[in-house]
Formats: sequence, C-alpha cells, structure tokens
Amino acid sequence: MTDANDKAITLGHPSYVWRFGQDRRLDMIRAYLPLDGTRVLDIGCGIGTYVEKFRALGARALGVDVDAERVQRGRESKNLDTLALAVSEALPFPPDAFDGVLLHEVIEHVQDDRATIREAHRVVKPGGVVVVFAPNRLYPFETHGAYFGKRYVFGNIPLVGYLPDGLRNKFAPHVRAYRAGDLRALFGGLDGEFLIHTQVYPGYDKVAARRVRLARVLRGVTYTLEHTPLRAFGLSHFVVWRKRT
Repeated sequence: MTDANDKAITLGHPSYVWRFGQDRRLDMIRAYLPLDGTRVLDIGCGIGTYVEKFRALGARALGVDVDAERVQRGRESKNLDTLALAVSEALPFPPDAFDGVLLHEVIEHVQDDRATIREAHRVVKPGGVVVVFAPNRLYPFETHGAYFGKRYVFGNIPLVGYLPDGLRNKFAPHVRAYRAGDLRALFGGLDGEFLIHTQVYPGYDKVAARRVRLARVLRGVTYTLEHTPLRAFGLSHFVVWRKRT
C-alpha cells in the first residue's frame, strides 16, 4: 500500500470537483450562514474547494488542513492564499474570530473529535454558527471502505455500522461514524444551541455520471425521505450549532 493510499484512507478524500451534491450542501450551509461579507473558517479544507466557493459568494474565507500537500495544491491551483497548515485541536486563531466555522466530513478523521468541536466553538463569535457534516452510523454502507484482516477494501461496504462497537471498529478503525446521540454529545458543556440536527442522503453524483435518470429517481425518492422519520438512515448528519450571545 502506497503512502498516498495510506493518507487517503486516514484523512479521506477532499472535494476536488464541484458537482450537484456540493451545490446542495452549500444551499444548506447558506440557510444558516449568510456568506456575503462574513468571516468563515473551513476546518479540514483539503485543496480549498469550499473556501473557493465561499469567497466567490463574498465571504472572507480561510481554510486549514493537516495535509501540507493538499494545502499547497490549493494555494497553487486555485490561487488561494488563505489556506494554511494547522491541526483542528489547536487552531491558530483568537477567540470569537469567525462568523461561521465549517467541518465538512472531517471530524470522523481527526485525532480528537471533542477537542476539535471545542476549538470550533472557541473561534466562532457569539451568535455565530458551527456547521458540521459527519458520517451517519445508521447509513447502510460504510463509505470509507473497510479492513478485512490486514487487507483494506475500498468502496461502500454494507452493514458495517450496524455491528457492535468493538467489531465495527475492527473493520473500520480508520474512521468514525456517529449515531445522533454520539454527535450531539460532542457539544456537551458548550454554551449554545442546536439550530438543526438532521440527516441527509447522498448527491448521487457518481450515479449521475453514468445514468442520469436513475440519479434523478434516487434523489427524488430519498430527498422525500428526508422529511420523514426515514431520514435517520441518511448518509450524513447535518448539524448547525449557534454559540450563545
């Protein structure tokens, strides 16, 4: 297994191409975080895909990531001088520095997810929001692949999340997945409130690349489910936390 593969397994794959799924999530973010003129931090920014979009919409957006190669790639290929190397558990910013903080599919990969959320809460200003997308333990597939002994298998592995914790962690020691209560517990003791906590289904962009009609059907059906109790089986949690003023 190459170093590049090891890194992709451990840190995940950042968003390289902007597609329907990213547009949909951007709309969700904007419903709680107006971007024009606001100061926004993207933790785990990768090559800066969301930072680039935020800046195009008028935000003063910064991004941090632990991967120097991805930060450098974003700075060069996207001409983003607001990307920096930093760990999520010790952000190099003063308290109350941002109107909003985004953690897009990143807390499952960090060393300490609770410390990461506390740092996000520290650097967001009173009245500001912390926006989190994170893997849902109840989604029927483990999208980060799994280990079978020492062999890693890439792809969507069914039912891993339904296993008891000890067994699940043997198959997927490289990534966390959250039940609703697990995710909410990360905010325990912080001064603020949840504006929304729900689950969302995928964008089906890879399906759309091959079969457009099938993707439309899947979107129509599962996005309708997001308005029912069956949203609990969606791909990701979507959380917005507001720091108390």
